[in-house]
Amino acid sequence: MTVDFPPGFLFGAATAAYQVEGAAGEDGRTPSIWDTFSRTPGRVLGGDTGDTATDHYHRRAEDVRLMAELGLGAYRFSVSWPRVQPTGRGPASPRGLDFYRALVDDLLDHGIQPMLTLYHWDLPQELEDAGGWPERDTAHRFADYARLVGEALGDRVELWTTLNEPWCSAFLGYAAGVHAPGRTDDEAALRAAHHLNLAHGLGARALRAVLPSRARLTVALNPAAVRARTPSPADQDAARRVDALATRIFTGPMLRGAYPEDLLADTAAITDWSFVRGDDTDVIRHPLDALGINYYSPTVVSAATDNPPAPGRREPSPWPGAGGVAFHRPPGKLTAMDWAVDPTGLYDLLTRFAREAPGLPLIVTENGAAYDDKPGADGTVDDPERTAYLRAHLEAVLRALGDGADVRGYFLWSLLDNFEWAYGYSKRFGAVYVDYATQARTPKSSARWYARVARTGQLPIG
Repeated sequence: MTVDFPPGFLFGAATAAYQVEGAAGEDGRTPSIWDTFSRTPGRVLGGDTGDTATDHYHRRAEDVRLMAELGLGAYRFSVSWPRVQPTGRGPASPRGLDFYRALVDDLLDHGIQPMLTLYHWDLPQELEDAGGWPERDTAHRFADYARLVGEALGDRVELWTTLNEPWCSAFLGYAAGVHAPGRTDDEAALRAAHHLNLAHGLGARALRAVLPSRARLTVALNPAAVRARTPSPADQDAARRVDALATRIFTGPMLRGAYPEDLLADTAAITDWSFVRGDDTDVIRHPLDALGINYYSPTVVSAATDNPPAPGRREPSPWPGAGGVAFHRPPGKLTAMDWAVDPTGLYDLLTRFAREAPGLPLIVTENGAAYDDKPGADGTVDDPERTAYLRAHLEAVLRALGDGADVRGYFLWSLLDNFEWAYGYSKRFGAVYVDYATQARTPKSSARWYARVARTGQLPIG
């Protein structure tokens, strides 16, 4: 038995520039914050860096042919800011743009729709040296960069994403310090979150000014499918706090033009939010053509029962203002990331935003799982766990569609095994296995399964 997706539903796969491109010092590219972070001893597991990654920069044509063989209708990729604008200021680098021009041309020649993400965490190091995302000027630099890329590729790219997971950029990078640039300053993290929001709005304005009217703009958020561990008021309040920091800090200004009052109250001891100026929230609330949702696993919380740490002695956390919250592993099977497999979280998010933003189409811009994949004796890579994961989450999309959510597409994370940020090369999210010693690509069994779904628009059930 099969179930049909709506006509025109877009099936794709996604990657990010620093995770796949390599060629870190070629053709004028300068260091990003991830180059600096990964080259700092102790920051990335195994001392791994993205210097070579999966060498997509040199294997672009091969990888596009592979996408075509897998029947993908779309490819979501990110542009490396320091490859296109090496200092984060000034004119674009022609050599940097040429790579993306060639990539887009290859995709279109193979009938694959390009979906371009402007920022997937690789801030030019020179901008971080000037203060990074906690500084307001970085948002204006992003708008200039967005305009440069829009002018270069707007005639061929219709789907544009401003930012990918600004929560990670702000709170993993500036509060917890486990992502680049590795800072641990709660107030700076909240300023970074606002300036990422402002960058989204300014960047969207810059794109609208140079793109054809057919272009569609989105942003890819990773909202939390947050659940209270019990119905107790204390646990419900813990869930509210996390929802404010994970989700509403972005959707509030982006969709409604205001930060949530409870968020401002929760974080009042950290900042007075005076960095929000004038018409900032009006700029951030730039009309979107779709909302991108990245989802992997739900978040289960409760009120903390142990004694709070003494002032000034708290371990760095990505949750400023939520010191009284405890996090719990959700029940169920786990991926290699120790993330619970629970597709109901995806359903919950899709139906939530269908209610909260009626009329705004939704796209699942990332969904996938890491497993400990290894080639068999015959060289094939069988990964039934990932196939089961994808099937269950695509079923959740179909269920949301049936309940009225306007979901337009689904992008598997990731096309290729790649550099998994602070985990280095130890975690494999790819539908395609990469032998890092030889860079040979081998589609896993899940890739073949997903290819059949993408080609037919039908999901096998049962």
